[in-house]
Amino acid sequence: MKLDRITADPNILNGQPCIRHMRLSVKRILEALTVTQDWRELMEEHPGLEEEDIRQAISWAAYSLDDQIIHLGAA
Repeated sequence: MKLDRITADPNILNGQPCIRHMRLSVKRILEALTVTQDWRELMEEHPGLEEEDIRQAISWAAYSLDDQIIHLGAA
């Protein structure tokens, strides 16, 4: 899996996974995608953000959940 656009630098957002050393966290991208699925709108809101950045943010999230058990509680 290629994740070369996801970076973590202790001097940027306290080391949170970010997009290409920008002050734009993977978490922020994922949160924004829950509000809008329009990638163009998201890229307009965050100048410099590219489609591949969004793809890799989603891939990073999926990869980070791999083989983990998350207890969600009863529905």
